[in-house]
Amino acid sequence: MFFNFVKRLGIFCLVLIISTTLVFFMLHSLPGEKAVVMAKYIFLGSVELNPSNEEIQLVKDKFDLDRSLISQYISWAGAALHGDLGRSYKSNDPVSQEILIRLPATITLAFVSVLMSLFIGIPLGILAAVKQNSITDYICSSTAVLGISMPNFWLALLLMLVFSLKLNLTPTIGYGGLSHLILPAVTLGTASSAVIMRLTRSSMLEVMRQDYIRAARGKGLSRKSIFITHALRNALIPVITIIGLEFGHLLGGTVIIETIFAWPGIGRLLIDSISARDIPVIQGCVLFITLMYMLLNFAIDAVYPLIDPRIGGN
Repeated sequence: MFFNFVKRLGIFCLVLIISTTLVFFMLHSLPGEKAVVMAKYIFLGSVELNPSNEEIQLVKDKFDLDRSLISQYISWAGAALHGDLGRSYKSNDPVSQEILIRLPATITLAFVSVLMSLFIGIPLGILAAVKQNSITDYICSSTAVLGISMPNFWLALLLMLVFSLKLNLTPTIGYGGLSHLILPAVTLGTASSAVIMRLTRSSMLEVMRQDYIRAARGKGLSRKSIFITHALRNALIPVITIIGLEFGHLLGGTVIIETIFAWPGIGRLLIDSISARDIPVIQGCVLFITLMYMLLNFAIDAVYPLIDPRIGGN
């Protein structure tokens, strides 16, 4: 058990180092001089204006941009280990503060979307497995394929057109109460529900073919007891993996949906930073997203033994 923990911790650190290194050097290899972009925001407040040579040199001296990229990366990584992700060129606020301000909006949207996908996907998946090859199964499977195939941005625009513009039931954009949360959560939860539904169905059907299920039937257990007590518990193992990955993806921010609905989350912060070429914020967002994925993977691994004790014994 201890060996597995050390192994996963090593993988965690390796993934973190590789991802941050690649992002750092790729961002700094983009066309255009970094000092010029920084000077435009620091001295002029706009990317459309051109700074003077003196202003550009002041930026280089202040941020040590004349050093090699390797030296700059070592300095940034050392500061990041102490929680200092630098300052935004655009707002001059600490990057960690920029992320933390938008984190509640992202967590709220991610949590509600995943919760919706659970309440829809798992029951429909079980129903489709129970009613295999029936009309109910075909309807559920067809709906799932439609949900997976439908582009998020198209569904978002369609929901806005129907429920906001035509029926006037929800706000079009913005961040506020429950009414603002409905459309973006439904948009994100639709695809997740479809994925969870199909995975639950296939996992349930695979489990129902196992010997211990046949043995339970031979003992005379009720159909309900077999499905809920014996089959569902084992069928949920791959479903939990997908749920964790979906939640990690949503915590990283959904760029398209947050932009369409003007949702002030991490995804919108990332797309705004890319447009402004705000390199410290981009690096901070990527680091945060990587951490979220890795921590959720640890959490998923911890949940597995609770569902199937045999996993904890390996």
